[in-house]
Amino acid sequence: MMSMLLFLFFLIPGCLLGMWWFVCFYLVLGMFFYFNFYWFSSYMSMLSYSFGGDVLSMCLVFLSFWIVFLMILASYSIYIKNNHSVEFLLVNILLLMCLISSFTTSNLFLFYVFFESSLICTLFLIFGWGYQPERLSAGFYLLFYTMFASLPLLLSIFYIQSVSLSLFYFLISLDFNFFLYLSLIFAFLIKMPMIFVHFWLPKAHVEAPISGSMILAGVLLKLGGYGLMRVLFFLHDYSVNYSFFWIGLSLYGSFMVGCLCMYQVDIKSLIAYSSVAHMGLVLCGIFSLNIWGLYGSLVLMIGHGLCSSGLFCLANIIYERVGSRSFIINSGLIVFMPSLSLFWFILSANNMASPISLNLLGEIMLINGLMGWDSLSFIFLGLSSFLSCCYSIYLYSYVQHGSYYAGSLTFGFNLFREYLLILFHLLPLNLLIMKCDIFVLWI
Repeated sequence: MMSMLLFLFFLIPGCLLGMWWFVCFYLVLGMFFYFNFYWFSSYMSMLSYSFGGDVLSMCLVFLSFWIVFLMILASYSIYIKNNHSVEFLLVNILLLMCLISSFTTSNLFLFYVFFESSLICTLFLIFGWGYQPERLSAGFYLLFYTMFASLPLLLSIFYIQSVSLSLFYFLISLDFNFFLYLSLIFAFLIKMPMIFVHFWLPKAHVEAPISGSMILAGVLLKLGGYGLMRVLFFLHDYSVNYSFFWIGLSLYGSFMVGCLCMYQVDIKSLIAYSSVAHMGLVLCGIFSLNIWGLYGSLVLMIGHGLCSSGLFCLANIIYERVGSRSFIINSGLIVFMPSLSLFWFILSANNMASPISLNLLGEIMLINGLMGWDSLSFIFLGLSSFLSCCYSIYLYSYVQHGSYYAGSLTFGFNLFREYLLILFHLLPLNLLIMKCDIFVLWI
């Protein structure tokens, strides 16, 4: 594990020298090296200095590697315009180091430290390379929502240390009460985000640069799910009594946010709200505390990370050409960029959990888990699945079809880099289903 962090640490000189493609290439090389190095076994391996990973950790580590590489690929305009490209590369590498450290530490306090550090790096991305002046308020929303819930988490970690005398996930043992339970999970519920505490997410997505949107949708929301899975490992017996509340709320939230998606006028905003709906399903799977729900949560987190990130890339490609993210201005783009229409269709179909994507596998597992938990949950499950189909079709049909905006005079040619970028989202999203047994080894 230390070798992985040192590998990233030694990429920092490349960042300081502004070696854009060098950093890209070595991130991919490192990811494939460690992918072949790891055993995908059911126990913790690659242990060093309280860092190590099981399948849950390592799947999210490889997702982080892949998304950060794609972020740098998508933000090529920063390099071309020399918009502080050295600082941008540096923030990305530091963010990746924080994320990998959070996913691989087996100590609750260290997890908290790296969890918060990743937030600061994301804040730099939004403040430094965001589009409108409103990025400041969006950054403060992100900061204060997550910091508000993080203080009780910190206090509960100190309390666990004083009573249990250990902060290692597998050694914590004490009597829990409701306030301790709530303070341990609330920070992760906001990070997911759960319905009613999700208001920071669409705002942060709309104002963030493409790299900020990709890392937020691809990895940072998964930090919440990962934290919940780790905390519920030792909260399991206590959590069973209260799961019905969180599952009920998340099922209702998935349905309501699906309705909200249907009247969005901003492309990025719709994709951001669809993330909230999908994360609601992941929350249901985690709190169902059965094996299908937990498997489905991991698969859907990875599937959603790739799919949502790809949709944000497509929205950014349009934004760079047209200068707007509005549905009204961006209609009829099949005339403007016909070659991208297929990618729009595949990613929109994957967003509604079509075969052969990881989203479909994750949703089938989650439906299994939730129906096993309570068969009445089929009402909201069915409605939220139907609405995800509706807003994905709405997104594709409105953007690709209809009358083309006559005020747009630019010519819509696409670059080879952009085709590669979307293809690198689609390949793992649709091919990993052939090797889906690796996702069910961690329990």
